[in-house]
Formats: sequence, structure tokens, C-alpha cells
Amino acid sequence: MKKPKIVILGAGYGGLMTATKLQKALGVNEADIVLVNKNDYHYETTWLHEASAGTLHHDRVRYDIKNVLDRNKVEFVQDTVMEIKAEEKKVLLEKSELAYDYLVVALGGESETFGIKGLKEYAFSIVNVNAARRIREHIEYQFSTYHDEQDDNKLAIVVGGAGFTGIEFLGELVERIPKLCQEYDVEQSKVKIMCVEAAPTVLPGFDPELVKYAVSFLEGKGVEFKIGTAIKECAPDGIKVGKGEDEIEEIKAGTVVWAAGVRGNAVIETSGIESMRARVKVEPDLRAPGFNDIFIIGDCALVINEEINRPYPPTAQIAMQQGIAVAKNIAKLMRNQNDLEKFVPDIKGTVCSLGDHNAIGVVYGKKLVGTPASFMKKVIDNRALLMIGGISLMLKKGKFNFI
Repeated sequence: MKKPKIVILGAGYGGLMTATKLQKALGVNEADIVLVNKNDYHYETTWLHEASAGTLHHDRVRYDIKNVLDRNKVEFVQDTVMEIKAEEKKVLLEKSELAYDYLVVALGGESETFGIKGLKEYAFSIVNVNAARRIREHIEYQFSTYHDEQDDNKLAIVVGGAGFTGIEFLGELVERIPKLCQEYDVEQSKVKIMCVEAAPTVLPGFDPELVKYAVSFLEGKGVEFKIGTAIKECAPDGIKVGKGEDEIEEIKAGTVVWAAGVRGNAVIETSGIESMRARVKVEPDLRAPGFNDIFIIGDCALVINEEINRPYPPTAQIAMQQGIAVAKNIAKLMRNQNDLEKFVPDIKGTVCSLGDHNAIGVVYGKKLVGTPASFMKKVIDNRALLMIGGISLMLKKGKFNFI
């Protein structure tokens, strides 16, 4: 009898969690499991802001996918997903194609530029390891060549977006800048760091008291905030911003980093699956509407928080929980059990780092700032490694500089 084939697209938090849970839940003879990913490594998306600022080497944020897979149960295919042919139950890859009985789409997100002119061409985005490396190298290049040109605009850095990614990146930047100034003999007062946010507040939806702490800390380190201000255009030498149609201000900068928008993966749209900004409003059991054999998780999934009638933010914490739920549901379907688990996120806490030794957060309903919050951030990071790769991965890649 032919074994069912489970294909998992993407080895981010959700995809890798699905694969590692399925390999434990199913026997060798129960299913063929295939994990497809563009790279042969997984990277910790929630650490990319550190690699981008240069406070953490980019190799620290990634690990080999094969190291956490049971190769007797899971086949790894390194390839790029091009299209899902749902009616034909197959996936087109760049180099080949795969048929499936059950499909898990965990392809991750892409930067959303909202059609702002010049943003794709001239701004950096913290989206993957290579992008993070380019940001770090670019900033360092601006400092290393400053004395050749004596152009203060080279030392101006604009961060677009005051959500989690933007604020965490700023926290790393204010830690990294003094070291760059020392290394390249640059007077620190010449460095300008600005954060531009279209929303009326920093970290929208976060506790106002904690937001005030974060803003105060970053401003004390020299960050200037322009809140309620939208980026209208990006150019090679900076940006244009405005609060209204007529109030346009030009800001010169040698570096623009866009951290203000995430959408789902374009493969969702090219595959004709109904979506909004490439995010699919999934069924309670995380299946795509109208498809009994396709599960969608992570950045590509839209899960509504019914208490406030708004989508849950696409976080690593939720993606991992979705991976666990999907693995259980696929195992049930294979065993002809139709009482599939309805996915309800269990938000244990949210922590936003402000550099290596400072942070803000709410954990189990308790507000934390400073060192205690930073400690919890590292605990959360280590827990993610432990859940996917066990103690050996956590010891190899984890963060243990708690003080």
C-alpha cells in the first residue's frame, strides 16, 4: 500500500516545528515526509536585527536543517518553491516538482513596501541572513569611508517603522554605533539615527507604560523619533516624509532600513489561493478554505483574534504553536480521526529587546523592563532552539550572557 506523502514548504519556525513533530508522531512506514527549503539552513528571524546591526555574527543566527531532522523519516530537498498546483496536488519547484497527499505551506513572509516610490530600490529590509549581512556591511562601509568624503549625511541612519523589528534594530544600533565610532575615529555627535513611523505611536498595541520606557531609553541614546509621519519616497541619498499631502520634508541619509511591513509569500498569490496581501484567512484547524489537504501557517496564515476582531501578529511564538497543531492534525487525518484540533494561540508573553542587556515585555501578565526583561528574552530565544533541536542545539546556539 502506497504511503501518504506529506510535503512541508519552508523551514522557518512553523515549517521546521511541523517537521520535527511529525517525525516523532509518525512511524517510518506511516508516511513519506518531505521538507523543502531554499537554503540548507534555518535562520532565527527574531535575531536578524542583531546581525543587521553587527552586534551578532550572521553565522550565529542560523543552523543546518539536517542537524535537527531524522533522516530516516524526513527527506530534505533544497529548492525554491515556484507554484502550488492545488487541483493537481503537486508543487512546482525551480528544479523539479513534488506530488503530495498533505501539504503544509510555511513559506514565511516578505517585506511589504505599500507601493512607496523607491523603497524597493534604495532601502534595506531585515528579511533574511544575506540581507542582514548587507545592512551590517553597508553601515560599516559608511563609517570606514567617512573621512574620505567628510559628508555627515553618510553617518545618518533612518529606520522606517517603529514596530518590533524597528525598535529592536534601533536597540542594537545604539549599542553598535559607539564601537564603530571608536574603530573608525568618528566623532559620535556626527552620527544621526532617526525612526519614522506613520502610526500615532511607537509599538502600536503594546503597553503604553513600557512603550514610554523604550522611547525614553532610545532617545537617551540619541535616537530621534518622527511619529505620525509617513515615508513618501526613498532615494539614493535619503527619504521624503510628510504628515499630510502638502507637508513634505526631505531627510538626507546614507542608510535607510525599512522595517515597517510584512506580507505573506508571493507563491500564495501565484497559486491562486484566495488571500489578502498573500495571507490566507485559514479555517480554525489551519486548513486553507476549500482545501482539505492544504494547511497554511506562519506569515502566510491569517488567524483572527475574536476578542478584538483583528488578526494575531505573525510571530515566531504563534508559528511554532501552529506547527505543533498541524502535525497533530495531519497525524489524525492519516489515522482517519476527524476531530481535528482548533488552533487557539497561547500567548505566554511578548518581549522586545533594546540591545543586549535591556528590554521591555509582558510575561504571564507581568510587566518587565531592563535586565529582567532582557533575561526573559534570552530564555524565550533559547526555548525556541530547545523545542526544535533539543538540548544540543540550545547549548550550541543559545544565548547565555544573562547579565
